[in-house]
Amino acid sequence: MFWGILLLTTSCDNSTKIPEKTSIKDTLLYLNHHDSAKYVGMNTCRLCHQDIYNTFIKTGMGKSFDIASKQKTSGDFSHPIIYDKYTNFYYKAFWEKDSMRIMEYRLQGKDTSYKRIEQVNYIIGSGQHTNSHMANMNGYLYQMPMTYYTQKKQWDLPPGFENGSNTRFSRKIELECMSCHNSYPDFILGSENKFRSVPEGINCERCHGPGSIHVAQKQLGNLVDTSKFIDYSIVNPAKLSIDLQFDVCQRCHLQGNTVLKEGKSFYDFKPGMKLNDFMTVFLPRYKHADDEFIMASHADRLKQSACFIKSLERTKNKKELKPYKNALTCITCHNPHVSVRETNPNVFNEACQSCHGDNIQENKKELLAMNPNEQTCFVPNKETANCVSCHMPPSSSIDIPHVSVHDHYIRKPITKKDKKALKEFIGLYAVNEKNPSQYTKAKAYINQFEKFESKPYYLDSALSYLDDSTPELLKQNYQLLIQLYFNKNNFNKVTSYADKLTDQYLLNSLLTKSSYNNEHAWTCYRIGESFFNRGNIAKAIIYYKQSVKLAPFALDFRNKYATALMTNGLIAEAEKEYLFIIKENPKHVSALTNLGYLKISRGDVLSAEKIYFEALRTNPDYEQLLLNIAGLYAYKKEYKTAKNYIERILNKNPNHIQAKNALQQLQSVL
Repeated sequence: MFWGILLLTTSCDNSTKIPEKTSIKDTLLYLNHHDSAKYVGMNTCRLCHQDIYNTFIKTGMGKSFDIASKQKTSGDFSHPIIYDKYTNFYYKAFWEKDSMRIMEYRLQGKDTSYKRIEQVNYIIGSGQHTNSHMANMNGYLYQMPMTYYTQKKQWDLPPGFENGSNTRFSRKIELECMSCHNSYPDFILGSENKFRSVPEGINCERCHGPGSIHVAQKQLGNLVDTSKFIDYSIVNPAKLSIDLQFDVCQRCHLQGNTVLKEGKSFYDFKPGMKLNDFMTVFLPRYKHADDEFIMASHADRLKQSACFIKSLERTKNKKELKPYKNALTCITCHNPHVSVRETNPNVFNEACQSCHGDNIQENKKELLAMNPNEQTCFVPNKETANCVSCHMPPSSSIDIPHVSVHDHYIRKPITKKDKKALKEFIGLYAVNEKNPSQYTKAKAYINQFEKFESKPYYLDSALSYLDDSTPELLKQNYQLLIQLYFNKNNFNKVTSYADKLTDQYLLNSLLTKSSYNNEHAWTCYRIGESFFNRGNIAKAIIYYKQSVKLAPFALDFRNKYATALMTNGLIAEAEKEYLFIIKENPKHVSALTNLGYLKISRGDVLSAEKIYFEALRTNPDYEQLLLNIAGLYAYKKEYKTAKNYIERILNKNPNHIQAKNALQQLQSVL
């Protein structure tokens, strides 16, 4: 039956043909791995799989993302106010008819001294743990500074916004974030966070792969007895090998420091493929920190468990239609089509008993004696062991506050003595690849510094994997070397690499490709910044211009390019760039600030004042803006008003050198 389907497939249409040079061995691959396979959407799947659809849309994946509505939100709006003591901002979530809003405001006594209101366009998160919120600014997506934590029924700042790190309404939602928390979006190449459209929740094809070939075959009547055979028109994760099945889950449930392989993007992996052909995920490892884990580390934690390791040994050299049946994998306990909330707890405990059942019953009296009052070792009927309560205890993740999840590292309970030991950093560990390349390791350490912890030893570790001792090695490693020394603020080293490789070779041969991660554009930007910091504005312009060419919708690149143009006296060209940025994002504070300064340089004080106060309504604490406004009032000889703006800077940042110098100048004329 299987071979008949393959032969019939070649006559469906050109999009489903097997290439003529493909061997018989190669045809034993999933047809929907071919580039011709297209995504058809969950509503198409629903036509034949209505029962599965009905339960799946209630799962965490099915409810992962949607437009902001009263039906989607889990929030309690009776106490929707939070306060960030580090920034002195209050935040309030509320509904204005059917539109959700977040208001940022500041109080002076009982009076509101500042207020900004933004519409919430999307809610991300199923509500099982959190609801976070996103704004859409002309296709640019940003996370907003309020999250609802459903388990504790409280509002607070989102993860990563705490302890003085509140980015307010400017945290970019990039492709990496969106490609796990949702179905694949329509991302605009050459941007960091601009999308043409985004789906409304994770759908069937994230785990099964694109469905167009499968649909075409079924419409032709090409059916497969899936109780006996594998239907190769679409992936069924239950019939994948253990490693490949884990890769389906690990694509998103292995959160960490992700390093993409050369030329790959977050779009490229499809279920049934090897994840490490596309990306390597690293996590930091510590001694004496076995009880610490991050929220989406289920796969990594499970793989450390003796239960998983021993079960994997039993499956070696066995060929089964459903290999996971004889092992411990994610879907041993979790039916991805059914919500955890609607799954009987006995399902999870019975998975343990399938291996340990006899031992549990033999030691029942001893287990009950461990806690005779609450009898937590057995569920209420006292016949089914409650293994999960002790061996997978709920606890807090180290990256998400106010959330409790089950630790998937199955083991004996951690003792208090173990928890008291000081943790010690060992190194970054590649979870899904045994032997990553030196280049990949270097990239992981630089990413760890940039994205997670700005500790110098990460850069030192990266440098140990990189060599620039020969021209060939420099060409091989130049992008990471430039990134590394840029993060060290060693601009002389960056520009020396650019000089060695030459502008012509870099700009015409090496740094020429647009990509979803803007890799070449970032390298151009870092070189441009380094030349700018060294005072070589002409060279900076050359590299900024190339970064904008490769990533025209990365607005921060364009802003730096415009600033370099203005610094070099190219005012008209700079204004054109600033206007482009503000058209794309009218609340880009830095571009507004710079455009106001440009207007003053032309003597257009009225336009500058209008632009400055538009920016001030967006960010009342932006230091360069406050300096510029003080300069504007000093220009108008309104020195007391100018002094007030300088003092606003110094009240928050007493060591601001420019503000201190400006205050001295003002005091000399007051």
